[in-house]
Amino acid sequence: MKMERFDPLNGSIAHVLDFLGEGWSLLIIREAFFGIRRFEEFQRHLGIARNILTSRLKKLCENGILERVPIKKGAKRHEYLLTHKGKELLPFMIALTQWGDKWVYGEGNEPIIFRDRESGQPISTIRVHAEDGRELRAREMLPTAGPGANEQAQQRLKEILELAKEMEQQ
Repeated sequence: MKMERFDPLNGSIAHVLDFLGEGWSLLIIREAFFGIRRFEEFQRHLGIARNILTSRLKKLCENGILERVPIKKGAKRHEYLLTHKGKELLPFMIALTQWGDKWVYGEGNEPIIFRDRESGQPISTIRVHAEDGRELRAREMLPTAGPGANEQAQQRLKEILELAKEMEQQ
């Protein structure tokens, strides 16, 4: 059953989980960021069964994350390339990696360190910033109904706003 059916906010997280929410898809995307393009390469690097890889690649292509293109004009073999939509997952993939490094492996035990190619320095930790550049914490943000919010989501967000106001008064 689709995750979005369980989400009263009808939010993006549930929709994204429908096609990214299982581990193989995220690992395929990671490998694509590392430059892997061909079915056999994904299979070799991930040790994934052919049928599962076929299914996940198909779903990622259907959702516009990867594009299946012939290796060369007229070729029967294909490769899988990240689309613009797929490339915009980079901050998410880095944030997920950094979170895992901190909370799963611990400082000083990071399996992979992403570095700036030019300077060789580790990249900075992904943070959430306000329009003016200030770093924001969760309690400094407020979810509000957007133009795509359905009636149920609007009601739930109204409840969240009321709860936030109560917490401010305490």
